[in-house]
Amino acid sequence: MGSTLLRWWRQLTAMRTALILLFLLAVAAIPGSLLPQRSLSQSQVTGYFAEHPTLAPVLDKLFLFDVFASPWFAAIYLLLFLSLIGCVVPRAIEHARAVVAKPPPAPRHLHRLPESTTLDSPLPAADTLDVVEEELRVRRFRVVRREGRHGPELSAEKGFLKETGNVVFHFALLALLLGLAGGKLWGYEGSILVTEGDRFCNTFQQYDTYSAGPLVDASDMAPLCVGLEDFKADYEENLTAASFTADIDYGLAGQASRNTTIGVNSPLRQDGVRVYTTGHGFSPVFTVTFPNGDAFTDVSAPFLPSDTTTMASQGALKLPDVPGSDDQLALEGFFAPTGSVQGGVLTSVDPRPLDPQVALFVYRGYLGLDSGLPQSVYSVDQTQIDRGTLSEVGRANLSVGESTTLEDGTVITFSGLKQFAAMQLNHDPGQVWVLGAAIAVLVGLLGMLLLRRERVFARTTTGPGGAGTVLAVGSLTRGSADTAPRFTTLTDDVAAALARRDADHPRTTPEENQRS
Repeated sequence: MGSTLLRWWRQLTAMRTALILLFLLAVAAIPGSLLPQRSLSQSQVTGYFAEHPTLAPVLDKLFLFDVFASPWFAAIYLLLFLSLIGCVVPRAIEHARAVVAKPPPAPRHLHRLPESTTLDSPLPAADTLDVVEEELRVRRFRVVRREGRHGPELSAEKGFLKETGNVVFHFALLALLLGLAGGKLWGYEGSILVTEGDRFCNTFQQYDTYSAGPLVDASDMAPLCVGLEDFKADYEENLTAASFTADIDYGLAGQASRNTTIGVNSPLRQDGVRVYTTGHGFSPVFTVTFPNGDAFTDVSAPFLPSDTTTMASQGALKLPDVPGSDDQLALEGFFAPTGSVQGGVLTSVDPRPLDPQVALFVYRGYLGLDSGLPQSVYSVDQTQIDRGTLSEVGRANLSVGESTTLEDGTVITFSGLKQFAAMQLNHDPGQVWVLGAAIAVLVGLLGMLLLRRERVFARTTTGPGGAGTVLAVGSLTRGSADTAPRFTTLTDDVAAALARRDADHPRTTPEENQRS
């Protein structure tokens, strides 16, 4: 049993396994970019189910609409984490030992190294090695001299930063995974549509959609409230959205509100959270006056864009409390910022609100809001219409200021419009950690690619007839394909230094050379 676990651990911590798991993680993330994800847009997932009623349930059982929260994605993530730990920790320990260890002795056969040569020196062996050592230390080599079996020798090495970069790269990758995991465990985000004049506070109950890590407690959420004062969208000449900005007021509990302007890439950063604008649309404003004189004045609801090029939108306004009646009222319609009626059908020809018009369908009856069954706030529940508990009582195309009167005398007026901003609040405690880890990954990768690990060995033997010295030099380099020019430059500099040293000092006799 122990040997089996050891064999399994060795296979898991092999670099090949780590690379395979990293590749699998990248492949596993592909469905998350191709299919709508519940954590980002529940409405898009619902739409996918409506368009693919047979395929969608199968994909849902495979967690393909919750890829990054699926058990199989978490399993790959965890195995990759363990594999990297098993790879990096032993390598870091080995590298630390190599840093403090002396360069290894010169190999017996220097001529078998990838780069090697011999030089004739008129200097004694000790002086010759002095010259080699000086040239190597100028090049920042760490040098050790020994009395080897085959004569005086020298070992030198440099380039430990290459392996250091390798270790930093892998530890930074681990830190990156930890930062991402920490962000998922302690992070949260929520999305909400906010109409001009409205505000929201950072509580899960107020968000349209939200997601939170398992270690998030509601009491830990920043007590931030944000109000939308004004929204502005700018368009290019071809009517594509160039930018949109939101003027907001914000403040923490117990503090005075402050004003600022945010945009798509200019979020509000406050108390560890970020507030973005991710989209926009229009909220038609209606006034509903009942026969008894009671009225709902300037009520509105966001209409969701169905065509982002013209901002043609659809939505519904539900009035569950009709004065003097047990019935409920719903206004469902199509909104056109710049309306044009073609063949009796209202369409939009421009995303800017140049001529706002709305096509309304009015329903009266039971909306099913208290049935306990979930339903969209942006449309009327079709099942209530099919059951006959909700019936159509009127329809009309209205411009701003125009009204339509129902059979019972109820007057519905299209009194104006407001804009809404799709806002997203995000809290990710691991973002700074991830940024630092990403920078460290880049630094480590550059060290791995740009630096080289080099070892140089030199050995001296007595020249023919006991005159002079024969210097054998060999080089072993990792991280570079073309090492010949560097080695040639080194040996040329050594030869020139030997010649200068010989010219500066008188020659010794063979007997003195032999004694040295």
